[in-house]
Amino acid sequence: MIKGHKQEEVMKELKSQPEGVREKIEEVSVDMWEGFTAVIKELFPNAKITYDRFHVMRIVNEELNELRKIMNVHKKGLLHLLWKNQNDLKEEQKQSLEKVLEEYPLLRIAYEMKEEFRQIYERSRKANGAKRQFEKWLRTSGIIYRKSANMVRNHLTGICNYFERHTTNGITEGMNTKIKLIKRMSYGFTNFQHLRLKLFACFNS
Repeated sequence: MIKGHKQEEVMKELKSQPEGVREKIEEVSVDMWEGFTAVIKELFPNAKITYDRFHVMRIVNEELNELRKIMNVHKKGLLHLLWKNQNDLKEEQKQSLEKVLEEYPLLRIAYEMKEEFRQIYERSRKANGAKRQFEKWLRTSGIIYRKSANMVRNHLTGICNYFERHTTNGITEGMNTKIKLIKRMSYGFTNFQHLRLKLFACFNS
């Protein structure tokens, strides 16, 4: 656990691990911060880079929300309904969402495109098949989802690497959630070393 998030700080810490250990790393799952990608390429030369599916979906969802704002659609609770997986919506929620989408056809198109993207993760079994589906999505949806489309194009190989082992950042995200809870219960920390010791004590208990 280190204080900073800068690329050079991360590299310095990881370089403390023997080169022979780093060479054995086969895969690293990260979000799409360029600093992480550069670190992996330099310090883990044999590792495939897998971009975490939930971070990828979050970028698409965030652009959907931006589109909602541009369309000036403001309904209480709508954001939760738009972001949630369609299959996970209760019948009452589906009806509420459908009512809004009937009123705003352009928002329906954007929502359906988001769901199409999510379904690629749900239905694809192989990296090559997923790549073809993502490329098809880019041809049909890239005009509306410009930011997301650029992100997918620039990171397509790493995004598709997910379908080989289905590796995600789930464990790390769970740890981050626990850290936030510990910080709230401790009413925050003004000293990094105190925070570090507290977290080590909690995670080792």
